Amino acid sequence: MLRHGQSEWNALGRWQGQADIELTDLGYEQARRAAQKLGMFDAIASSDLRRSRITATYIAEGLGIGLLDADPRFRETDVGEWQGLTHDQIERDWPGYLEAHNRPPGFESDISIVTRVTAALVDLAEQFPGGEVLVVAHAGVIRVMRRSHRVGDSRIPNLGGCEFIVRPDATEVITVGDVVELFEHGEIGEEL
Repeated sequence: MLRHGQSEWNALGRWQGQADIELTDLGYEQARRAAQKLGMFDAIASSDLRRSRITATYIAEGLGIGLLDADPRFRETDVGEWQGLTHDQIERDWPGYLEAHNRPPGFESDISIVTRVTAALVDLAEQFPGGEVLVVAHAGVIRVMRRSHRVGDSRIPNLGGCEFIVRPDATEVITVGDVVELFEHGEIGEEL
């Protein structure tokens, strides 16, 4: 599961949540170049939000792989009242919340994210048994999935992500694999 290319709000340092924000020129370049860095997959899936869908489309075209229908279960976390705000605006209006990992009313729970993303991953695993599927999604959902499986939380750069091994019939349905970063910092521009 990879995070989308840089979006306009990434570049401005705004919390996107489920706002449907366009990629920047750098984001388009990251999406184009990602296909050169990736191996082959049985299919490519994505969130239905534009920044992920466009990234997935560029990768699918570059690899010559089919793109599955967009799946809203891979959407970014609903960040409620924080959508569109910068870190400084959040700190001003909700002092100490970020440092204490508190969230405002309306912020989607980790349980909600884990439930919907796990269901989507299991569906893909059942559709492509023994296969490898690339999912282009969002940093927030990748981080929540990692934390829910007791794996260290770390920043996910644009076109970075994590491998999730999904075994629908196993006791532990999802295990977390390696962290992936397609581009080194500054390789094709600055990322947020």
